[in-house]
Amino acid sequence: MSKIIYTHTDEAPMLATYSFLPIIEAFASTAGVEVETRDISLAGRIISVFGDYLTPEQQTGDALAELGELAKTPEANIIKLPNISASIPQLKAAIAELQGQGYNLPDYPDNPSSDEETAVRSRYDKIKGSAVNPVLREGNSDRRAPLSVKNYARQNPHSMGAWSADSKTNVATMGKDDFRSNEKSVVIESEGTIAIQLVREDGSVKVLKKAFPVLAGEVIDGTVMRAAALDEFLTAQVARAKEEGVLFSAHLKATMMKVSDPIIFGHVVKAYFSELFETYGKQLAAAGISPNNGLAAILSSLEDLPEDVRDGVQNLIKKGLEEGPALAMVDSDKGITSLNVPSDIIVDASMPAMIRSSGHMWGPDGKEADTLAVLPDSSYAGIYQVVVDDCRANGAFDPTTMGTVPNVGLMAQAAEEYGSHDKTFEIQEAGTVQIVDGSGKVLIEHDVAPGDIWRACQTKDAPIRDWVKLAVTRARASKTPAVFWLDETRAHDANLIAKVNEYLKDHDTEGLQIEIMSPEKATAFTLERIRKGEDTISVSGNVLRDYLTDLFPILELGTSAKMLSVVPLMNGGGLFETGAGGSAPKHVQQLLKENHLRWDSLGEFLALAVSFEHLATTTDNARAQVLADTLDKATGTFLLENKSPSRRAGELDNRGSHYFLARYWAEELAQQTEDAELAASFSAVAGELVSNEETIVGELAAVQGSPVDIGGYYRPDEAKASAVMRPSATLNKVIATLN
Repeated sequence: MSKIIYTHTDEAPMLATYSFLPIIEAFASTAGVEVETRDISLAGRIISVFGDYLTPEQQTGDALAELGELAKTPEANIIKLPNISASIPQLKAAIAELQGQGYNLPDYPDNPSSDEETAVRSRYDKIKGSAVNPVLREGNSDRRAPLSVKNYARQNPHSMGAWSADSKTNVATMGKDDFRSNEKSVVIESEGTIAIQLVREDGSVKVLKKAFPVLAGEVIDGTVMRAAALDEFLTAQVARAKEEGVLFSAHLKATMMKVSDPIIFGHVVKAYFSELFETYGKQLAAAGISPNNGLAAILSSLEDLPEDVRDGVQNLIKKGLEEGPALAMVDSDKGITSLNVPSDIIVDASMPAMIRSSGHMWGPDGKEADTLAVLPDSSYAGIYQVVVDDCRANGAFDPTTMGTVPNVGLMAQAAEEYGSHDKTFEIQEAGTVQIVDGSGKVLIEHDVAPGDIWRACQTKDAPIRDWVKLAVTRARASKTPAVFWLDETRAHDANLIAKVNEYLKDHDTEGLQIEIMSPEKATAFTLERIRKGEDTISVSGNVLRDYLTDLFPILELGTSAKMLSVVPLMNGGGLFETGAGGSAPKHVQQLLKENHLRWDSLGEFLALAVSFEHLATTTDNARAQVLADTLDKATGTFLLENKSPSRRAGELDNRGSHYFLARYWAEELAQQTEDAELAASFSAVAGELVSNEETIVGELAAVQGSPVDIGGYYRPDEAKASAVMRPSATLNKVIATLN
C-alpha cells in the first residue's frame, strides 16, 4: 500500500492537524494511500528520550530517529509541519507541563553538579534548538511561491507600510572579531577523522569534541566571536540607539543556533542592563540566574534572592528601562520586551516584518517607531541593510507588481552552520582552539580568551554537488536567472565558489544566466529586478536559505507559510515542508481564549498535493496523481474564493478553511474525467458538502467566542483537542462516508 507520513508537531500546526488529518485520511484512502503520523513534537521528543524514567505505558519509540532513517530511502514520502525549535525557557515549560501530566521526568539542570545531572543535561541539549530539521533534511531545499499563490497576492495585496526618506532605521553589526571576520576553512583531502581541542596556555590539552569522521571533499570551517569585542560593540549600540532616539532591538536565532545565540542574547541583556549586572551579576550567577534566558527568567527567579538583593535588582531593572533607549516590544500592552525571552525575536521573521512595517517595531508606548536592529555577527547582516537602504530610497515594495524570489538552499546532511550545535563552545580558559586530523596535523586554529564563542561546521561534498544540480535544474525549468549568494572574501564561501565553478561544468548551462555574487550585491541585484516585476532564483547556503525564505515571501505574500517547500531527498524520496510556524504561539493563545484558530493551512494543502504527485510517480499510482491534480485546482479555488482564516473570532477560522478545501476538492474529484469510478465515489460527497454549507459553517461558527480547554499546550489531551478542532457533526459525518 502507498504510504504518506504526516508529522505531528507543535502549537497551531498541531492543532490544525486534528481538523485536517481526518479529511486527508479519508480522501487518500480512495486511492489506496495510507496516511500515518509520527510524533516529532517537542513533548513527544522529550518523552522518547527519557523512556527509562517513565512507565511502560508512557514510553514511546524515537519517531524522529525513525524518520531520519526513512529519509535516506527511496520510499520516503514525509510531510513535515513546523515544529518548536526549543529555547531553554520553552524546554523547561514543556518539561513542567509533562511532569504535571504524570510523566516522571527529571528537571533541566542549569548547572549540573553530578554525573547523573550531566547526563540528563546532555539528553535535553539534544532536544533543544533545531533538533528536527538536520535529521530529516537528507536533501537540498527547493522553495518557491506557487503561481496560484503569487497571482492571489497580486490581486489581493497585503498591507505594506510606507517608507520615509528620513527614516532612522538601520542595521548594526560588528564587522570585526565576529564569526564572519574570524572564519577559517579547509577542504578535507581524504576520508578520515578530525577532533576539536583546546590547548591551554600551560600546554595541556582539553578535548572539546572527540574524533569524528569526515569525507574527502568535505568543507570544514572554524571561527570565533570574541566576547570582549562583542561587549564593546553592544555597549556602543545601546548608546547609539539612545542618542538617535530609536528603538533598540536585537535580532538573533536563539532557537536554531541553540548554543551560540542564547549566549549572545545574554551579552545583549547584560549590555542593556549594565548597571544591574555590574552591581548584582555575581549574586545572580550564584543563584543560577542566567541572562541567556532573558529578562523574564530573571524576574521569575527573584524569589530565590535575599530581600535586599531582590529589591535592588528590581530597582535597577526599572532604572535601566527608564534611562536606556526604548526597547522594541513583543507585546506593548502586556509590557513584554524584546529582551524577555531569547526565542521571541527571531531574525529571519522579525527583520522582514520590520521592513514590511515601514522599518518600524512597536515601542513601550504602544506606537511604531524607527529601530536600530542589532545583528552582532556580520555574516548576513548586510543583506538587511541593503533592503533598508533600498526602501528608504525607493519606498515600500508593491505586492501587486513585484517579482518573486524562489530559493535553492544547501542544507542536506546538516550542511553549514545548522550542523554546528555539537561543535560550538563557550570558552572557559585562555588558549588555542584547534581542529586536528587523525595524524595530529592542525587544520584550523584560533587563539581564544574566556567567554569567547568558538564554533565549527561541516558541509559534505555530495550535498554541494546536488545543490548545484538543483540550481541548474530550477533555472532551466523556470527560465529564470539564478544567483549563488557567495562572497569570495569569506573563507567558507571561497571554498564553495571553487566547487560551484567546478560542478557547473557537469551540467548544460547554455542559455542560462547563472551568477555568483556576494550576499550584499546579490540583494541589490535581486531588489532591482523585483521592482521591475522580474523573478530571480536565490541559490544560498543553509543559514541564508532560512533568512531568504522568510524575507522575500513576507514582502511578496505577507507570510512565508504560503510557500511551496520541496526537499528532493538525495536517495530518491521526498520531504515536503509546509512553511514557517513563527506566529503559531499567538494563534494558540487566541484559540484558548476565543475558540478561534487563525492558522492558515495553505502550506499543508500545497505540500500534500506535491506529496501525492511524488507518490504517483514513484509507485505508479494513477489515482494519487488524480488526487494531486484535483487538490491543486481546489487550492486555486480556495484562494480565489478567499477562504483563508480570518483573524477575528466569529468569522471563518482554520476549521472552516478545511471544510471549504474539502468541498472544493470533492467537487473537482467528482467532475474530473480521468477516473470515472473515483468521480462517482465523490459525487455524493461533493453534493453533501455543498448542500450542507450553511449547517456546517454555522456549527463551526457557533462554538467560537468562549475559552476552551485542550488539556495542555505542549501535549494536549487527544480527545479534548479533537473535540475542539472537529465541532461540526455534519462535516464529520460526510467525511466518514469516504472511509
